[in-house]
Amino acid sequence: TGSGKTGLAISLIEEALIDNIPVIAIDPKGDIPNLLLSFPELSPEDFLPWVSPREASRKGLSPEQFAGKTASDWKKGLQEWGIDGARIRKMKESVDMTIYTPGSSAGRMVSILHSFDVPPEAIRADGDLFRERIQTTASSILALMGIYADPLTSREHILISGVLEEKWSRGESLDIPSLIEMIRVPPFRSVGVLDLETFYPSKARMDLVLRLNHLVAAPSFAPWMEGDPLDAGSFLYTADGRPRASIFTISHLSDRERMFFVSLLLNEILGWVRTQPGTSSLRAILYMDEIFGFFPPVMNPPSKTVLLTLLKQARAYGLGVLL
Repeated sequence: TGSGKTGLAISLIEEALIDNIPVIAIDPKGDIPNLLLSFPELSPEDFLPWVSPREASRKGLSPEQFAGKTASDWKKGLQEWGIDGARIRKMKESVDMTIYTPGSSAGRMVSILHSFDVPPEAIRADGDLFRERIQTTASSILALMGIYADPLTSREHILISGVLEEKWSRGESLDIPSLIEMIRVPPFRSVGVLDLETFYPSKARMDLVLRLNHLVAAPSFAPWMEGDPLDAGSFLYTADGRPRASIFTISHLSDRERMFFVSLLLNEILGWVRTQPGTSSLRAILYMDEIFGFFPPVMNPPSKTVLLTLLKQARAYGLGVLL
C-alpha cells in the first residue's frame, strides 16, 4: 500500500544485524536484496552502477551528476537519524549477506535433495508436530504438481502422507527417486480398513508416479537439485560461527513453485527451532515480506500451518517471526 512496511522491516533487520542477530528473509517481491546496497563511504561512485540513466535524463542530469546527488541525499538523510558511514561499515562487517534464488542460477542456488530427510527426533517425538510435518510436506509436493488436495479426503495426499510416515517413523530418510518408487509400490498393503488396491489401484497410482516423474525429469527442474542444502543452521551462521543474513528471493518462481519452496523452508526452520534450548533472548529472526497467498484468512495452503506453529512456538526458542 506504499505506507512503508517493507522499509520499516529493512530498518529493523539492519539493527538486528548490527547486533549480530542472524536473519532469514523470504522475499516474494524482490525488495529485500536492497539490504546489500549499503555503502559505508556513501560516495557517488558507489551509487553510479545503480542509478537509472533514464531518470537522470528526465531530471536534466548526467548519470554521474545524478549519482552524486543521490549520494548527497542519502548522506544527509542518514545523518538526520544519527547514522554515519562507520555504522554502515559495522553492519557490513558484522554479518555475511547472501541472496539465494531457489530454482535459478541468478543468485546462490538451493538444493532440495535432502528436503525429505527424516525430521529431528524432537519433531518425531511430538505427535502433533510430526503429523503436521508429514501433512505440510505431502501438501507441498502435491502443490508443485498443481494438485491442491484436502489432507482428509484426497487419496493422493493420504498415500504420500502414509509413505512419509512409514519411512520417517523408522528413522529413515527419503529422496525423490525413492519417494516416486514408494508411490508406485507403497510399503503398506492397506489404508484404513481398505486394502491398497481398493483404495488406490496401481494403475491410478502410476498416473501420479508419471506426473511426478515428468516434473522432476524436466530440464527446468534441474536447478532445484543443485546448490547449498536446505539447512536452517547454515542459513543462520557461517561455518566459523559468523551470523548471516540469508535472503531468499522467489519473485522469479511460479505460484506453485513458491508454495513448494516456502513450505519446505519453513518446515526446515521449524525443525531447527525444536532442536534449540528454550531462551528468553532473541536468537534469530525470520522475516517474510508480502505474505499474501501464503497466510490467507480462510484457506489452508501448506505454508499456513507451519507459519501458525512458528508464530505460536518459535519465540520460546529464540526465533522472532516478523511478517
